[in-house]
This record gives sequence, C-alpha cells and structure tokens, in this order.
Amino acid sequence: MTEPAIEPVTEVRKHLSEIIDRACRHETPTIITRRGRSEAVLLSINEYHRLYETAERYEDEWLNRLADQAESEGTEGAVPMEEVAALLRSTN
Repeated sequence: MTEPAIEPVTEVRKHLSEIIDRACRHETPTIITRRGRSEAVLLSINEYHRLYETAERYEDEWLNRLADQAESEGTEGAVPMEEVAALLRSTN
C-alpha cells in the first residue's frame, strides 16, 4: 500500500470514480477532509477486509491472553461467565 492521498470532500465529490480507481488499482487510500480536518478514509474493499480480519485476530488474541491471565490468578472474586453473559444481554 502506498502513502495515502489527502483530498477535501469537495474534490472527492467531483472525482469519486477516479479516487475509487486509485484505491483499487494502485492500493492508494484517500484521507477525506472537511474544513481542513481528516474525517474519513476511502480504501479498497480488499484492504478493508484485510484490516478488519487483522483487528479481529488481534482482538481474539488479546481476549485469550486476558482469559489466561484471569485463570492463572484464580477464581476468588470472579463472576461466572453466565452472569456476565446475562448482564450483557440485559443492557441491549
């Protein structure tokens, strides 16, 4: 992937097709600005999926490390998983 391009939203509106082509064919994401502030990023769907899968993998690894740590510290004061699950369901 190359360094991202930076475009104001007004230019993105005018040249959306070209910006999408740049993201897909040249693997160049575009940071979209509004009033000089970065607001969003346009990138290829393949890059999006790669980043999403990477984030999920690291999240799973992190949760597994937390579970291993909690298990090694013992169960005193722990809340059963069933209670946690019920609490999470009740907040939705």
